[in-house]
Amino acid sequence: MGHHSYEDSVKLVYKGFWILLIVTLAEVAVSLIWKLWLHPMFKNDHSWLSYGILAIPALLIIILSIYKAKYIIFEFMHMAYEHRGLAWSVLLPMSLLIWGAIAFFQEGDSWKDRRELIKDKDEQSIEEVKKTGMLDERREKETKHIF
Repeated sequence: MGHHSYEDSVKLVYKGFWILLIVTLAEVAVSLIWKLWLHPMFKNDHSWLSYGILAIPALLIIILSIYKAKYIIFEFMHMAYEHRGLAWSVLLPMSLLIWGAIAFFQEGDSWKDRRELIKDKDEQSIEEVKKTGMLDERREKETKHIF
């Protein structure tokens, strides 16, 4: 943008504004269609087809978000006009950040599953104690397993 006249620069900024506005409105529209129409329709259907249909809007939002990020980085941060090595030195850490976010989501989901498993086992233990009324015998069995 450094080699453009003022009028050309203003046109490029407005062009970027309209592109980002249209992509953002498309993301919002896809989200609202998914939330108001698709999700209630397939809420209780647990078939692979319903998961595939529900994944399409999510993939569309991801693609549109990646496009917006690319556009912002290349145009507003001027990475399109830099040397390839400098552009990669900025883009590679960003891709590692995305990988880290995906890894944290996976780890969080694993922790959630384990927590639910522990809660279920605790509820079963409480129900057993309530049914038998033998809290002391249970403690004796548990201490035998420990030693």
